[in-house]
Order: sequence, then structure tokens, then C-alpha cells
Amino acid sequence: MLTAPLTVEVRRGAVAHLGALLADSRVATSGRVAVAVGSGQGDHISGLITPTLGEAEVFRVPDGSVDAAVSLGADLRKGAYEAVVGIGGGKTIDVTKYAASLAGIPMVAVATNLSHDGICSPVSSLEHEGGKGSFGVPMPLALLVDLDFVRDAPERLVRAGVGDVVSNLSAIDDWQLGNVERGEPIDGLAVSMARTAAEAVLGRDDSIESDAFLTVLAESLILSGMAMVVAGSSRPSSGGDHEILHAIDQLYPGTSNHGELAGVGAAFCSFLREDERSLSLLVGCLRSHDLPVTPGDVGLTTEQFRAAVELAPSTRPGRYTILEHLRLSGPEVHDRVEQYVRAVGR
Repeated sequence: MLTAPLTVEVRRGAVAHLGALLADSRVATSGRVAVAVGSGQGDHISGLITPTLGEAEVFRVPDGSVDAAVSLGADLRKGAYEAVVGIGGGKTIDVTKYAASLAGIPMVAVATNLSHDGICSPVSSLEHEGGKGSFGVPMPLALLVDLDFVRDAPERLVRAGVGDVVSNLSAIDDWQLGNVERGEPIDGLAVSMARTAAEAVLGRDDSIESDAFLTVLAESLILSGMAMVVAGSSRPSSGGDHEILHAIDQLYPGTSNHGELAGVGAAFCSFLREDERSLSLLVGCLRSHDLPVTPGDVGLTTEQFRAAVELAPSTRPGRYTILEHLRLSGPEVHDRVEQYVRAVGR
């Protein structure tokens, strides 16, 4: 069941006004709140929050690993904090979400970047010895997006959020395929939320230079995360597209970021469905935001992408997508990848 956040706020100066939110007794009755920040922006953020949060203890998140989350969770338990605020990009927020779940306390997310829908999702994507894994966590109690920080973030990472949110359309098609072929139940509200999030971005003709666009992108990423909460899984926002990106992460770590790979995966899956309208819309959107479309755009050869597509179904056992439906052989995958590149190449 969806429990809506206490607040969702997208604005400039959100970090500096954090104290007003934490004064709400529904977040913390005694005011004993911890703050988790990334290593890169830690000093700057600490300086901004000190006037409003006083002596709140600030913990540094060194990386996006399970070990970092477990260590932070232990510190939160020892300090008997009522809540924790995670301020930063995807890694910091994912670590803080998982640490809060280990400590059994609520978490407030303050996003300084818009690279993917993890802002609000019930999932933490964390690195471990075997690669990268997804861990179920509660949704943040409240969500703030600071547009000042977003504007200072690398443009490539901000644009990546577009790729992640529009990939919802491919994920929804895969969910509906699972319903037709396997009788998998579909949550209509989750589908509607995920589709609305994608189409809100897809239909715009401005981009990240506009505060209006950044606000819509932030709201769409949050709505996408809430769709996953409603569904009780990542199904409305993760299909064959995300299976491909997880396979790329396993085979060729560091190739690209989550949102860029999600966009490429979604376009390729639309091509496999022979859905020319969806393919045209997705490719047009990705191109308009200077996002990659082909394997070569992210530095992968045809053979490397073929290997990732073949591995992809094993990254989400039991999930039914266009990849599981077609069950293409290695040579067939190779042919489809080459056809895709010819079809969408500039």
C-alpha cells in the first residue's frame, strides 16, 4: 500500500530550508536527527545546514557500497537517532535509505542531482564484492530536490535522468507482455503513474537549461519511484531495458551511468518489439537531450552489446520481458543489434 511522503518539494535553496521540515514532529519529536552527505559536497552542505540544524551530527558517505550502508546503519543505531537525512546524489541517497532501514528509522531524501529515479524508489542499488545489487527499502518519509545543486551538477548526469524516466514506457510494455503471456497481475495505478512520469518529460521541447524542465524531470523521477512503491516491485520502471543495463554493469563496469544505459536499453527493446512509433518517440527524445542511443554512443562494440543482451535475462530471474519472450540465440542477437544500429544511427 502506498504511504505518500509528508512533502515533496522541488525548489532552489531546499537544503538551506531543511530545518523547517525537520521541525515537523512527524519527522522527529525530540529533534535528534543525523545527516548523511557524500564525500564530495560534504563541507559545502555542512556549512549550509549548520544555521538551521544546529549541532546535528553529520556522517560522511565514502562510496555507494553495502559496507558503507552497513557502517552508517550501525552509527545510526548507536546514536539512537529518530531520523536521518540523506543529502546528495544517487549513491549517497541509496546508502542512506539502506542504512535507515537497518537502523529502523525514517529517512528524508534531499536530492542534489537528477540522474535516476532512485530518489523515491523502494530500492537501494549498492555495490558489493560480486558487483552491484538491488535491496528493498522503505520509501523516504519526505523528499526535497534542491535545484541550485542540480544546476551545479555535471550536465551529463542531469540529462541521464531523462533516459531513466522515459525507459518506463518500455518497462510497461514488458509488464503487459508478462500479463498476456504468463497471466502476471498488473497494477493499473502503478502503470498510470509510471506512464505519466515518462510522458511528462517526453512531451516537452525544452531541456535542462530550464528550471521548468528540471522541475518536471524531478517530479517525474519521484512519481516513477512512487509507482514502484504502489506495485511493490520495480516492475513499472524496470523491464528488459534495465536487464540490459545491469548486464552491462556486470560485464563492462564503468561503461556509462544508469540513466544513459536505461535509455539505450529501452530503445533497443522497442526495436525488438517492432514498435516503430515507440522507437521513434524514444530515439527522438534521447537525441534531443544529447543522450546516447546506440552501443557505440556509450563506447561498446556490437559484440559487447550482444554479450550483454544475452546475459541480461539472468540479471532478473523470473521477470518476463521481450528478451525472455523472443529467446534469441547468439547469432540472432548479433543480427538484431546490427539492424538496430543501422535503423537508429545518425
